[in-house]
Amino acid sequence: MEKKEILEAIQQLKKDSPKRNFSQSYDFLVKLQHFDPKKNENKVDVFVALPYFLGRKQTVCGLVGGALYNDAKANCDHTIGQEEFKTLAGNGKELKKLARKYDFFIAQADIMGPIATTFGRYLGPKGRMPNPKAGAIVPPKGSIKAVVEKLQKTVRLAIKNNEMAVRCPIGKDTMKDEEIAENILTAYTLLVQALPQHEQNVKFILLKLTMSKAVAIGGKK
Repeated sequence: MEKKEILEAIQQLKKDSPKRNFSQSYDFLVKLQHFDPKKNENKVDVFVALPYFLGRKQTVCGLVGGALYNDAKANCDHTIGQEEFKTLAGNGKELKKLARKYDFFIAQADIMGPIATTFGRYLGPKGRMPNPKAGAIVPPKGSIKAVVEKLQKTVRLAIKNNEMAVRCPIGKDTMKDEEIAENILTAYTLLVQALPQHEQNVKFILLKLTMSKAVAIGGKK
């Protein structure tokens, strides 16, 4: 996939999509082929740090002990200290609400056991458990601020429910075309590396705005 093809698709979307009175998101979809996603060796689940922000704030919740509490409090949207875990443990309604509310959860590495016990049942099914692939498990002397900044440009590319496709938000229509194109190229490159047969597993690539029809990048669909 060439950058020129992406820019052409963006221009086509803009041409075909009426002006809206709100900011739309660009959604990126890659349709896959020629492998069985049910096999463990074919599982696709990668976190990609994009070169540009997504155009909207990614919300982050910190699950930390005393060592990182002040750092998390200063940089996360919400912070839960270890002393609060026992209170939350029996409150399924609150934990379900928590799992829906935040895009990412950051964990302090040396208390992952209590975090898994308290939150795993609720965050796991939502794909929200703190994940080392995203850099979201931080050592007690690490920096929460650096992780939060990185997560503002991070997307997850994963096959869900064995569907032969990967999709993710890739930016907003308030961003420059070049920025959207660079985000797409970065995401696509790392996705292809994660596929068992790389580009042979790509059937076609689509780009759409929130309220538009999809456009095929490269004209193949």
